[in-house]
Amino acid sequence: MRMLINVPETVVADALRGMAAAHPELAVDVANRVIVRRDAPVAGKVGLVSGGGSGHEPLHGGFVGPGMLDGACPGEVFTSPVPDQMVRAAAAVDSGEGVLFIVKNYTGDVLNFDMAAELAEDEGVRLGKVLVNDDVAVTDSLYTAGRRGTGATLFVEKIAGAAAEERAPLERVEAIGRQVNESSRSFGVALSACSTPSKGGPTFDLPSGELELGIGIHGEPGRERRPMMTSREIADFAVDAVLEDLRPSGPVIALVNGMGATPLLELYGFNAEVQRVLAERDVAVARTLVGNYVTSLDMAGTSVTLCQVDEELLRLWDAPVQTPALRWGR
Repeated sequence: MRMLINVPETVVADALRGMAAAHPELAVDVANRVIVRRDAPVAGKVGLVSGGGSGHEPLHGGFVGPGMLDGACPGEVFTSPVPDQMVRAAAAVDSGEGVLFIVKNYTGDVLNFDMAAELAEDEGVRLGKVLVNDDVAVTDSLYTAGRRGTGATLFVEKIAGAAAEERAPLERVEAIGRQVNESSRSFGVALSACSTPSKGGPTFDLPSGELELGIGIHGEPGRERRPMMTSREIADFAVDAVLEDLRPSGPVIALVNGMGATPLLELYGFNAEVQRVLAERDVAVARTLVGNYVTSLDMAGTSVTLCQVDEELLRLWDAPVQTPALRWGR
């Protein structure tokens, strides 16, 4: 097993201890698996909480901080966190203005966040919810009923987080989050399988010289397998798949996301092809973000997410943010 770990059983706890040491601005509860802003709860502000299985870093813990999330709940690798974590996070960030749960559309996450919402509401916390389901590759998969939640999670957390930072009420923050999700679409491509610590090897078989189009962030099957394609060919396929579904009538924010093992040299080269396709399709690009943000352990590959924006959404995207993984304007 070529992994920089001690034993598979302590991978998440070890990572949380390391995160706590690197980021004193966060309060990291290793035992209970909860990460919150150290200044939480922030007076007069809606709290934002998200979470999911570990292995997708920096999602979600890396997006906790001013201008984005107030709390995050990491589960075991590729496994949903449990309701107790979510209830604890909600209580920690609730200032009395309510809490918004941001949930990727995976069955375990949905069930556990719904249960946590009931428990938190019983304790007097007002709850809102945004379900992220932006992946256009497949309708149902091994982990979902309906579309999977992938790269648009970053857009929802950033833009809704900015609205909350401006002290918008819960109903408004929730509406903005839902607008962002409805305005976003994603498509992913795998060049290699990922390896989980527990398995110690690839989670699926992807023969040398082939790629998987439409892969999920847990290694779920995509639309089809093909012989290896060039960056230009992949961009044509992925962007067209997104545009066919999104059909933007205005400018977009583009996220060219790495799946964990693809170097920035390749991602920036791929972004050049993505920008070419968008220009050829007369789609205006207002902002672009390139890097590893919603990953799948050590999978080689990429995903493209486009979010159509109006003036308000773009203003909120540009608003200051200060988290371990995303920061500008402060």
